[in-house]
Amino acid sequence: MIREYRTIQEIVSPLMVVRNVEGVTYDELAEIELPDGEVRRCKVLEVDGDSAVVQLFESAAGINLAQSKVRFLGRPLELAVSGDMLGRVFNGMGSPIDGGPGILAESYNDINGLPMNPAARDYPNEFIQTGVSTIDGLNTLVRGQKLPIFSGSGLPHAQLAAQIARQARVLGTESKFAVVFAAIGITFEESEYFVQEFNRTGAIDRSVIFANLANDPAVERIATPRMALTAAEYLAFEKDMHVLVILTDITNYAEALREISAARKEVPGRRGYPGYLYTDLATMYERAGRRIGKPGSITMIPILTMPEDDKTHPIPDLTGYITEGQIILSRDLYRRGVLPPVDVLPSLSRLKDKGIGKGKTREDHADTMNQLFAAYSSGKDAKELMTILGESALTPADIKFAQFAEEFEKRYVAQGNDENRSIEDTLSLGWELLTILPKTELKRIKPDNLAKYYPKTEG
Repeated sequence: MIREYRTIQEIVSPLMVVRNVEGVTYDELAEIELPDGEVRRCKVLEVDGDSAVVQLFESAAGINLAQSKVRFLGRPLELAVSGDMLGRVFNGMGSPIDGGPGILAESYNDINGLPMNPAARDYPNEFIQTGVSTIDGLNTLVRGQKLPIFSGSGLPHAQLAAQIARQARVLGTESKFAVVFAAIGITFEESEYFVQEFNRTGAIDRSVIFANLANDPAVERIATPRMALTAAEYLAFEKDMHVLVILTDITNYAEALREISAARKEVPGRRGYPGYLYTDLATMYERAGRRIGKPGSITMIPILTMPEDDKTHPIPDLTGYITEGQIILSRDLYRRGVLPPVDVLPSLSRLKDKGIGKGKTREDHADTMNQLFAAYSSGKDAKELMTILGESALTPADIKFAQFAEEFEKRYVAQGNDENRSIEDTLSLGWELLTILPKTELKRIKPDNLAKYYPKTEG
């Protein structure tokens, strides 16, 4: 039942107080009609007795308190979903912006989704190949996992996100693969980059893009990732697709949350962010996963820029608690021209052991991964020692490890944004680099795998 009121008491953008309301519920969708007939959307943020605090999705400019009408629609914000969404570009509120026709909806789904029953969750255990060696070989992405990328201002996380979106696929399955890409609070140039990149490579055919620009209202930023996840849930659990969701930039989302929290005069938490930031992020991240009895799945890569490259900042800190690991980008590697600049040692995928091995990638994957980690760590220590004491202070083994670290960064980490490496390519490259070290130093590889996969060299 639609209820209409002319009792707007005050507006403090983006919030509006409506008095003498009845039967209004939290998160209900509403419309405000201006005297000239223009309609703007909003939603109920708080109900206190007969007063409702309403949050505007658009500007409050030009609203006449006495002559404007508010209609409460009796339903939450919904997204029109259909298989025709693939290949389309939408704004942050789910309206097409690619010049194509509107979506002929198969259903209208609440953008807040339905919490997945923990007992209905299936454990992530299938390898997803991204074509990026530092992820596939060392911090493996598993179907149904949440693996964020921690970046910094000015680092090329947009290029890495586009690369993963166009290259990612599930090996050994004929199931359809889709990418849902949500750009939150980005510039027009960045938005155009993503759309053009998807069109250039043909990845647009299997993608759904939601673009919320920096000049769009802050409130729209709150809805954008939820729109994307609603589309992903439909494709995964209604259309049985493997869906990879990429959200960039979560920091812009959290900033919008802080802005609206301040407008509501809520008591701020750490660094001014609302105290419920952890819960709010969890309501998004936990929509990823697999369901027992459903062939589809949602795998999530949230991307966030760490203010001042600070890993202890509330946004990366809380994200790390909720998700299963993190990929960290390095400013030092970027300055040295290494692309993508993935900082291997502090990066971690907590589910990598579940998605690798015989029948999934290859039997030697775990051994080579552990050996590469150990050798790179020793090599970086040796390089630091060389800087302080000089090369003459190093043992022959240390010099070999330092040489390994140098080559590892040049050939394994650095691959550019257009090279798509299969997991076989990545593993073979790892073995090739390990030949730099004396065979006696390869202590983390089982003798059987060493005999079978160690490159045969002449002489």
